[in-house]
Amino acid sequence: MMRNLTMIGSAVVMIAAAALCYSVPATAQHAKTKTKPKPKVALKLEKLQCMRGTEDEQARIAVEVLGGRVQSFAYYSKKKPRTCSVHVQRDDAYSTWSDEGRFTKVTTENGDFLIENRPKDVKFLFKDVDRMHYCGMEIGRINGTLTVTRGKRECSIERLMDAHKEDPDSAPAAESQERVEQRADPRS
Repeated sequence: MMRNLTMIGSAVVMIAAAALCYSVPATAQHAKTKTKPKPKVALKLEKLQCMRGTEDEQARIAVEVLGGRVQSFAYYSKKKPRTCSVHVQRDDAYSTWSDEGRFTKVTTENGDFLIENRPKDVKFLFKDVDRMHYCGMEIGRINGTLTVTRGKRECSIERLMDAHKEDPDSAPAAESQERVEQRADPRS
């Protein structure tokens, strides 16, 4: 009889264990649905580009924005025969990027860029960008702004194309020298 009781006790333990095994996966599955992480939303890469001017005299930019932050930009300007070309990308070895809200500051050894990503547009401020490095021109600085408006093909620029002009201090001096040479000698 003792043997039968032991067998019955073992059977009861096995049945209880089996019942427990079957209920754990259901409980674990239920727990998974409660704590299941939300699927990651894929960030959309936004590509913006615009141009201002003609084939012989123009400024253009291409911008990539991911998750509300500018990832890279390529600026190109031309005023025959001079051209300027700037390409900066986040996490490259040649620039440092810092973000604060909708503003991004990009620091390079050849000048700084301040970027403001607004709902309707992205505005770039070029601050003392080395004209010789990016344009292969005389020593000078590129300063000014360029704004890319979402959904428009034309850029808005302020003072940016001044980088293509000769040194403003030397141009008037040369002009006034020419005028002096063209005047007739009053003694003749």
